[in-house]
Amino acid sequence: MRIGLGHDIHPLVEGRDLIIGGVCIPFEKGLLGHSDADVLVHAVCDALLGAANLGDIGMHFPDSDPAFKGISSLKILSEAGNMLLNLDYDIINLDATVFAQAPKLSSFRSPMENNISLALGLGPGAVNVKFKTAEHLGFVGEGRGVEASCIALIQKKTLVGRG
Repeated sequence: MRIGLGHDIHPLVEGRDLIIGGVCIPFEKGLLGHSDADVLVHAVCDALLGAANLGDIGMHFPDSDPAFKGISSLKILSEAGNMLLNLDYDIINLDATVFAQAPKLSSFRSPMENNISLALGLGPGAVNVKFKTAEHLGFVGEGRGVEASCIALIQKKTLVGRG
């Protein structure tokens, strides 16, 4: 078994959609980034890539590559998941936390978990997403950005008949 930790943070700006966990959330600001800037999905990608000793999201999907301009982070996540499959890893579970002062995100939990599960081909219960505020402290608490962390547990596939 292997474990990986992912983390991401993006500033909130006007004129962008707020996409978190593949869900477009009604809010007056969105996250700034080269792709759709989905902070949660980026943290999940980094957790998975790290667990498999594959570096990080920037190594495989650099923000300097025009091919990733405005791309859905769920597509990036699906590609990262395929990298793990090609190395014979199964994803056991993901546990993520999104830190945002506003908007309140708890009503979007289920669609976020479902989007991540679908992008990775995981069954029910393999993805858990939690939400926290920053109690008005720092960059996130002042409403200037959103942050996310994820921990991933993976293991090599077991082959029937091998001992």
